[in-house]
Order: sequence, then C-alpha cells, then structure tokens
Amino acid sequence: MVRPLVSTVVAAVGGDRPPAVAITLTILISAAWIGVVGLTRVRHPVLTLVFAALAYAVFSTVFSAIASPIVTGRLQGPLAMPGAIIAVLLSNAAWGAITGLLALALQRARGFRPERTPD
Repeated sequence: MVRPLVSTVVAAVGGDRPPAVAITLTILISAAWIGVVGLTRVRHPVLTLVFAALAYAVFSTVFSAIASPIVTGRLQGPLAMPGAIIAVLLSNAAWGAITGLLALALQRARGFRPERTPD
C-alpha cells in the first residue's frame, strides 16, 4: 500500500508526484516481492504473486474510495470510473504474473524445485 499512501500524502499537501516516483516505487515493490518469494520456498510463486497483486488492486481501490473524498473532497480512482476496475485488476494480475515468473526463475537459479505431490 506504499504507492496509494504516497499519492494520498502528496495530494494532501498539494504537491505534484512526478512519474519517476511511481516508477521507482513500482520497481522497489516488485524487487521486494521477487526477493521475498524467490529467496524462500514458496511452492507456487506465480500464483502467489498474482493473488498478492490482485489483493493489492482491491485494497488500493478501497483505500482510494475512502481517502480521496477526505483529501480532495470528491471520489477519485477506479470506483469513480467503474469501467476502470477491470483494467486495474487485469494490469495488477499481469504485474503479479511477471513478478511471479521472475521469482520462479530466482528459485530455480538457487536450485529450489518444489516436490510434486501425487495426484
């Protein structure tokens, strides 16, 4: 929830958030996700990070719906444009899949392969 919080704080103080801030935060968050999952023994890294990204999408949408009227006086974000909700979910799922694949590659590079369970 770092990105929505930074956006809210910047809006509250009336500042502008340069695109480099959003890109830097996305890279740092992605690196943390990849590191945490890739350096541990998570059995399904891609699925784990897809669901983490979808949870992030839902929480940030709810946070935006609560915080934007308080900070700006009007509803902003995906709930203000319901068609955007699908785009937010899809883009976050893609982000989770990409970070999950990178975490899986890190696990494989470390020699971790989860044991297969019999069906």
